[in-house]
Amino acid sequence: MAREQGRKLVAQNKKARHDYHIEDTWEAGLVLQGTEVKSLRAGRASLVDGFAEIDDHEVWLLGVHIPEYSQGTWTNHAARRKRKLLLNRSEITKIERKISDKGYTLVPLQLYFKDGRAKVEIALARGKKSFDKRHSIAERQANREKEQALGRRLKGMD
Repeated sequence: MAREQGRKLVAQNKKARHDYHIEDTWEAGLVLQGTEVKSLRAGRASLVDGFAEIDDHEVWLLGVHIPEYSQGTWTNHAARRKRKLLLNRSEITKIERKISDKGYTLVPLQLYFKDGRAKVEIALARGKKSFDKRHSIAERQANREKEQALGRRLKGMD
């Protein structure tokens, strides 16, 4: 059997970029059970309520929903179980130092397969206030209008 190459996106947390200021990101491996891998390969997962925490110098992923495998038997996994993340010791200590500051949290941004192995991209994030969200929406809208005006001008429509 040929080894899988490249990157296959399974799930993405688009709301995280809207709700948080992303400061730093890391790629971590996941410790999974067999039926979880099969369910992920079918493209079924949700990162919406997910977050990560550090417990006894280990990083754990909580709240991520990987539904039970439809062909699974009594060996099926729990959909929202606690999953261990695989990071280097130096990365974990760096995360621990940064997360000790008030207002920081670890959120998963993407869940994907990279060269056949399940990976999750976690981010150190600080929550946005509602006025920050409104500001970023207004800024995005202004940039969109600017690009449209430039495009119209280049086409000679103005």
